[in-house]
Amino acid sequence: MNEDRRAILEELQKRLGYWFQNQELLNMALTHRSFVSEQTEKKWEDNERLEFLGDAVLSLCIANLIYNRFPHEDEGQLSKRRAACVNEKCLARLAKSLLPGEALILGKGEEMSGGREKNSVLANTFEALIAAVYLDGGLGASISLVERLFGDLLDRCLGDYCDYKSLLQEKCQNKFHSLPRYNLIQVQGPDHNRTFTVNLHMPCGVVTQGIGKSRKEAEQDAAKKALSIIEDEQKEA
Repeated sequence: MNEDRRAILEELQKRLGYWFQNQELLNMALTHRSFVSEQTEKKWEDNERLEFLGDAVLSLCIANLIYNRFPHEDEGQLSKRRAACVNEKCLARLAKSLLPGEALILGKGEEMSGGREKNSVLANTFEALIAAVYLDGGLGASISLVERLFGDLLDRCLGDYCDYKSLLQEKCQNKFHSLPRYNLIQVQGPDHNRTFTVNLHMPCGVVTQGIGKSRKEAEQDAAKKALSIIEDEQKEA
C-alpha cells in the first residue's frame, strides 16, 4: 500500500470517526469485484463477503438504534423505519458523503461506466465498511458508528423512501393471508453494468416483472407495479 493510498484511508477514517487496527481490512471493504476480476495475481479479495456480513450487522445496529429512540412505536412502525434507513438510496447517500474521491477501487470497465456514482455500488460498499468495522472493533464499535451516522437521519430517510415491498407484504397478508414470492429470472450485462429482472407472484395469481440495477431495486419495481394493479382493482370494484 503506497503513501497516496494510506492518505486516502486516513481521510476516510477521520470521516468515519473510527480508526482501524487492520488497514488491509478497510482496503478490502473498498475493493469492488470488477477490479479483482481484472487482476492476474490472486492476492486481491473483493468486498462481496463483507457486504453480505455488513447487511446483517447494519440491520441489527439500526434495529437497536430505533428500538431505543422510539420507545412508543409498534413493530410495524419500527420495521418501516429500519427499511427506510437500510434502503439503497439512503446508504448510497451516506457512502458518497464519507468516501474520499479515489477511495473505491474499481475495475476499468466499472470506472468508465460511472461506477463511483452508482447507488448499488455505493450502498454495497457502505455495508462492507460496516462489516469491516464489526470485524475490526466488534459489535460495540459498529453500534457506535451507526448511531453517529444515522442519528440525525432517521426521520429524513423515512420521508425520502417508499418501501413498496413492505407495503405489498402487508396488503397480501391482510387480504390473502399469504405473502408474495420473488424470483430472480435474469441477470444481463457485464459486471460493471448489470441489469436484474425479477418476477413477482401474488397469492391471487397476478404476476409482475421488475427491472433494476440491483436485485433489491428490481424487487421494489415489481412490488410497485403490483400495488398499482391492486389500486386499480379497488377503484373498479
